[in-house]
Amino acid sequence: MQPADVKAVDLVAFETFRGLFPLVDESLEERSRRARGRIAHLLETDPGGAWVARRGDGRVIGAALALLRDDVWGLSLLVVEPTAQSGGVGRELLARALDYGAGARGGLILSSTDARALRAYARAGFSLRPMAGAAGIVDRRAIPPRHPDIEEHGLEAAPVVEWISRAIRGATYARDLPPILDSGYRLLTLADRGFALHKAGRVRVLAALDEETARALLWAGLAEGPPGATVDLEHIGPGQDWAVEVALEARLDLSITGALFVRGELGPLHPYLPSGAYL
Repeated sequence: MQPADVKAVDLVAFETFRGLFPLVDESLEERSRRARGRIAHLLETDPGGAWVARRGDGRVIGAALALLRDDVWGLSLLVVEPTAQSGGVGRELLARALDYGAGARGGLILSSTDARALRAYARAGFSLRPMAGAAGIVDRRAIPPRHPDIEEHGLEAAPVVEWISRAIRGATYARDLPPILDSGYRLLTLADRGFALHKAGRVRVLAALDEETARALLWAGLAEGPPGATVDLEHIGPGQDWAVEVALEARLDLSITGALFVRGELGPLHPYLPSGAYL
């Protein structure tokens, strides 16, 4: 992948996932700016994990983005234009992305329910963990008082994010904070025990040292959603019953959304809600 490919990769991703991820709190222009910022960021930080597939005329028809953080590999994006799927393009892109993480001590992939993706990741040697999502309008009567130690921060809180994410995920999030915050997400911390990133009540990353801290941060993030607006949690994995309890108390609806694939040496991944883009 080259910098000139960023727009084309975003268009392929948009066509591939059209309808799967509705625009809840952003316009098409905002979605495009966020998505292209993510692609450009990972191309800069992990050029060895950024690949495209082209037709004979040079047009981009697929792409893969992989990242390495503290020797933990993650697949951020794997997309193939719908008309080119099932022809081996995705398999080749995945192979290049996996090569970037060869020898890494651990690996993470978040998958949709697409049968081809689930099969490919399982065959690559990853263990499957089913994931659920939650969505709906928060029952604001259920929102507890905000924990007095929760504060909003910018990049100055990167050291806290770094050590907590290393303790829970086994790898830092700090390197990816700038593009996340630049795309409109807000960072909440509870002392030095946990952090969450949310946008208008949609919590996208959360890691904490204990479930009490995780619950407080999740409630604080959900409470930031505008009254009457739809919010959602994308990736609730096995063992994250604290998050399920919060979702049910908030009157959100649960559904099965995909899977987390893991391999190697990682952190406990608990309490933990991963990011679709940055794992």
